[in-house]
Amino acid sequence: MTSPRFLGIDLAWRDSSPGRPANETGLAVIDADGTVLDAGWARGVDEVEVWIARWATPGSSIAIDAPVLVPNATGMRPSEREVARAYGRWHVSANASSASLPWLGGRTLGERLEARGMVYDDGVAERPTDRSSFFECYPYTTLVGMAELGYETRRPRYKRPDTTLPLGERRAARAAVCDDLIARMASLETATPALRVASHPVSRLLVDEPSPLVDRAYKHREDLLDALLCAWTASIRVQAPERVQVLGSDTRPDERGRRATIITPARDSQRLAGTGTGETVSADVGADGTPRADGGADGALRADGGVDGALRADGGADGAGRTGTARYDRSPST
Repeated sequence: MTSPRFLGIDLAWRDSSPGRPANETGLAVIDADGTVLDAGWARGVDEVEVWIARWATPGSSIAIDAPVLVPNATGMRPSEREVARAYGRWHVSANASSASLPWLGGRTLGERLEARGMVYDDGVAERPTDRSSFFECYPYTTLVGMAELGYETRRPRYKRPDTTLPLGERRAARAAVCDDLIARMASLETATPALRVASHPVSRLLVDEPSPLVDRAYKHREDLLDALLCAWTASIRVQAPERVQVLGSDTRPDERGRRATIITPARDSQRLAGTGTGETVSADVGADGTPRADGGADGALRADGGVDGALRADGGADGAGRTGTARYDRSPST
């Protein structure tokens, strides 16, 4: 019998369209020991779906860095508000996602996976062991939520160049931060659970080669890095569920019993009251692969936003919203 695997998908949110192919999606799959079984890139939901079907085995867990379940017509999901509440001190927040967005590749991918018999894992109902399951993750929360990586005060700034630096220094500084992050990830061979970045020829290049300065080549590398973080998050969710929390766990389930959650690694100081852990309770799973749930005693959404439930943001010069010291840095790879 094939052992469960842990798949990471750094998904480009905008799918392919006539005359415009999708941006690259980073892909990685690891086994229970953290060995990288495959790593690379795809374009568009069709290619990603085929890759997942090739590598997922019964009991496998798939972590997707993109909004997967988006029940709200406008505004921000409660799980996204909770990212800022839990990780804002580390300068981590999330973009708002709603059904009004023109790019929701994660939702499309989730529907495709359910059609294949895979189960959406909201972290509240029991995760099945006889079928593959998938959930929404956010790599920044893994970086600051897992103490093994050593980010004690803030997230690493490896995505956008630091605009406080002179223009000629920004890309080199970003590359240096990325190389430091990769070195920390390479040290996870001895972590529990482990991630062995150098165990596959494609992912080993992250360790062996310096990060490029040119934006396109850098983004190519970054997508694979994030996919490995997603795969490790899936491994943590299954092999160390006590180390994750479920953001949005207190929201009303949809008509199929699914909650729009984000499963995130967390230190004790990052845990929010009432979010629950990844150690789920038993639940029945129907023939369509969706867990049965009743929405709790009052079935009500709980939110700490304003009157309309939305975080206030001013959308800085680089297009990233700000709320306090946190940044909306979950950039959609459109």
